[in-house]
Amino acid sequence: MQLIGLTGGIAAGKSTIGARLAQLGAVRIDADALAREAVAAGSPGLVRVIERFGTEMVRADGSLDRAALGAVVFGDAAALGDLNSIVHPEVRRLFRERVEQARAENPAAIVVYEVPLLAETDARDEPWDLIVVAEADAETRVERMVGLRGMSEEAARQRIANQGDDAQRREIADVVIDTSGTLEQSLAQADRLWHDLVSRG
Repeated sequence: MQLIGLTGGIAAGKSTIGARLAQLGAVRIDADALAREAVAAGSPGLVRVIERFGTEMVRADGSLDRAALGAVVFGDAAALGDLNSIVHPEVRRLFRERVEQARAENPAAIVVYEVPLLAETDARDEPWDLIVVAEADAETRVERMVGLRGMSEEAARQRIANQGDDAQRREIADVVIDTSGTLEQSLAQADRLWHDLVSRG
């Protein structure tokens, strides 16, 4: 089995690369999806969120009220730290479960873990066979966030500023995929990466 970490700043195209690798045969695991699962209705993670932040964080249907929780942790570093100390270990547990499942189903699997904050968190300590960084210049990313996500330019720039910078990600990268060109150019790089991974066996 090969374990590939795929990261990149917001709107840098990592989901595009992850989706392409999945099309080609990779087992794709999405950290954002695991983070949602970590605090899903009835989960141990949600129980801990309620213990720390109160029952008003839960909707009538038993699911997490993300807007209410966001309002509490926004701008409060201590509260955000408490939330992260609940969610991050659960995400790691779920990730390792998925990896073991993939290994059991296919010992030769290529597992791609799409994780936005790989460089900024202890996710970088996982036993990666390769770390891939999707990268686009800041102006391209702002343009994508405004055009595709409907964000204001100011909000887009703020989101970029709140993440680690390209140099930090490049420092841990084994492969950098430049996604600032056309979609076809990005996919061609993903295809080459897949060919290399399969060749490594």
